[in-house]
Amino acid sequence: MWALTTFGPIGHYAPLLFWVRALQVVLLLFVAPFLLASARPVAWLCALSTPVRRVVDRVLSSRVMRVALSPLTTSAAMLATPWLLYLTPWYVASMTGPLAAVTRVLLVLVGFGYYYTRMQVDPVPRRFSPLLSIGISVVESLADGLLGIVLWLGPLIAVDYYAALQRDWGPSLRTDQSIGAGILWILGDVLSIPFMVALMRQLGTDERRKAKRADAELDEATADGPSTLWWENDPVLRDRFSR
Repeated sequence: MWALTTFGPIGHYAPLLFWVRALQVVLLLFVAPFLLASARPVAWLCALSTPVRRVVDRVLSSRVMRVALSPLTTSAAMLATPWLLYLTPWYVASMTGPLAAVTRVLLVLVGFGYYYTRMQVDPVPRRFSPLLSIGISVVESLADGLLGIVLWLGPLIAVDYYAALQRDWGPSLRTDQSIGAGILWILGDVLSIPFMVALMRQLGTDERRKAKRADAELDEATADGPSTLWWENDPVLRDRFSR
């Protein structure tokens, strides 16, 4: 996906058309990192050898990684990156030159940290309830839609840059930016559906794990303690029926 986005037609037209650049950003920030995180690369590294696993465990248990890979940090980075890219000089600077390649890699890294922390299919510094991840996703969908509205109804982005291209084909600057805003907003929400499905499956697995743990504790308590009827645990019913 990264190669297709970088070297294919998308990579060729991204510096020329706003909507193609928006499509490139969505694929690099959402799709490629999601596929990478789903492949469980950290678990694959740990399976290489015992020394590698020890290094990975040591790195993940460090205070720096516990903060950098927390849900709050990765979600904030995921939300802030598109805003900073489109509403600062970074947008024009990332079109061509060395910063363009750095930006493409950075988008994948930000997205991977986000999905890696939230999906928790790999070893992570700290695990948390999937309900927290689902709640964060609901808030994030609102923020993504807000950026789309700003780009759709707001002033044109990088007017001087696109005017200097002297492009006499394709949509106008306003139409081009409106299409790009729709891609960031609508396509971003559509691509979040597989992520939400994965979170719901994880929530179901977590609930079943908790139920099994509770059943095991109950069985252990029953085996260690005297056998009683259910109503004997209620003081009112015990006094009434024990007469």
